[in-house]
Amino acid sequence: MREGKQGLPAGGASNRIGEINLLPRDAFVAAFGGIFEHSPWVAEAAWERRPWQSRSDLHATMSAVVREAGAERQIDLIRAHPDLVGRAALAGTLTRSSTAEQIAAGLDPGRLSAQEIRRFADANAAYQERFGFPFVVCARENTRDAILAGFSRRLRNTAEDEVATALAEIEKIAWYRLVDLIPDET
Repeated sequence: MREGKQGLPAGGASNRIGEINLLPRDAFVAAFGGIFEHSPWVAEAAWERRPWQSRSDLHATMSAVVREAGAERQIDLIRAHPDLVGRAALAGTLTRSSTAEQIAAGLDPGRLSAQEIRRFADANAAYQERFGFPFVVCARENTRDAILAGFSRRLRNTAEDEVATALAEIEKIAWYRLVDLIPDET
């Protein structure tokens, strides 16, 4: 099996998912363990549910693993996400995916003013205080201003609603990350 990007099988869309289905567990987790932020347990559990018919099927399987996880594991998954324009972003220690996603939404700390960084710090702190986990949003589908407005709007949610919202946003983030790894499948 030829290897392409990030140790994934090389090949066209017609055979890519079939080759991914054949990956040994360790190789699959190495390639897909970062789809859900710092949570390789999702890929580990999804591997047990092979085969998948498509990239969409793989995403649905991984999302089902998350939905079927207990509440404590789901909260841990939410907590694995970094604050937007938070300490990790300012220190340059975000994952490659998170860095690219935040930059795409206009959240590059090197391009934000001190006042904008402070607005995000204040919003992150208020959100963390209210819910006990970070504000999660699919940055690729939002702009800086939309994200700031989202903080205000979502701070009015119940904790239960906000967990559901955060998990739905995580599924979107995971989808885009899968597209990055398997870009040529329709």
